[in-house]
Amino acid sequence: MARVRLVNVVKRYGRVVAVDHVSLDIRDGEFFALLGPSGCGKTTTLRIIAGLETPDEGEVYIDDRLVNDVHPKDRDVAMVFQNYALYPHMTVFDNIAFPLRARKKSMGLTEEDIKRIVVSVADLLGIREHLDKYPSQLSGGQQQRVALARALVRKPKVWLLDEPLSNLDAKLRVTMRTELKKIQMKLGITTIYVTHDQVEAMSMADRIAVMNAGRVLQVGSPSDLYNKPADTFVATFIGSPPMNLLPCTLAETSLVEYDVPEEISGGLMGSGRVKTTFQLSCPGFTLPLDPELGSKIARSGVSEVYAGIRPEHLLVSGKKVREVGVVEATIEVIENLGSEVIATARLGDELVKARILGEAGFKPGDKAYLVLDPRRILVFDKKTGRLII
Repeated sequence: MARVRLVNVVKRYGRVVAVDHVSLDIRDGEFFALLGPSGCGKTTTLRIIAGLETPDEGEVYIDDRLVNDVHPKDRDVAMVFQNYALYPHMTVFDNIAFPLRARKKSMGLTEEDIKRIVVSVADLLGIREHLDKYPSQLSGGQQQRVALARALVRKPKVWLLDEPLSNLDAKLRVTMRTELKKIQMKLGITTIYVTHDQVEAMSMADRIAVMNAGRVLQVGSPSDLYNKPADTFVATFIGSPPMNLLPCTLAETSLVEYDVPEEISGGLMGSGRVKTTFQLSCPGFTLPLDPELGSKIARSGVSEVYAGIRPEHLLVSGKKVREVGVVEATIEVIENLGSEVIATARLGDELVKARILGEAGFKPGDKAYLVLDPRRILVFDKKTGRLII
């Protein structure tokens, strides 16, 4: 297998910077996803690794070998395209065998060798019974398996997948996610997977690079990206529904605490210490903060912030269950998804989403109380969008 490294890679199309100083280190045998919206540069990055695009700046390494000037066929990578790119006039067998026949002489293969390899890969992907058919006779899922088989048949060092599930229906996409991951784990092949679907990336990848406007914003495990997003873009791109972001202001109050109570000292106060408390002033409510958390925000020198909280961390109650961290809101929309309910509530001028397991017990127009746990809140710099704590 292979390690893949990109060092300050840049790709321009006229004035448009499609890939903007991207650096990545993809481990040997890793399932690595490039995730981001359309036009963020993820497919261009994949094509640069494949050798289908030449970077204007930077370096690409495969197994510590600089491959900037190496022809795609000599990089020992295989790519699966979004549209599968099958040859319509060839049978499934011939489509899968094509890469082997193109390298028959250099690989020292006989036709019997090719047949054995093709049948073995077809068995792995469950398409052996379709080897005599043509692509037009196959379903979308079967065509996708043929494209995967053609990419795997010569055992490349790196497997490159460009949104391979986007043309499948929702049910088949879920099935194929599982199948792809199982195949990758069985073969141990270094895999780089491009997608705009965060559920695909989160469910399949060992690590994910979130991209936007040609830049890599954060690289990490699915858990890292979900629980500690580097900025507001990652916070709202990862998760469904996305993280709620509420514009707030950090308020700091200092109070002198005396060691001796006044009634005991007869009015003569002894030495005291300054106690500082912090709170977030947000639309329609004020939220007290843990002193350590408040101090970290204050030390950053930022006062205008976004308070970020995941929908599942917002408890929705019909009663005012406690004083601290409870906010009155109005339910605007209820989305019943079966196993859970997504409630959209108005909080001052802001709309927030809360995830409720089971029956909601609310309808639009109802008053409700949202319980915000300060320990679950992430705080972002409103100006830069970067995570503070």
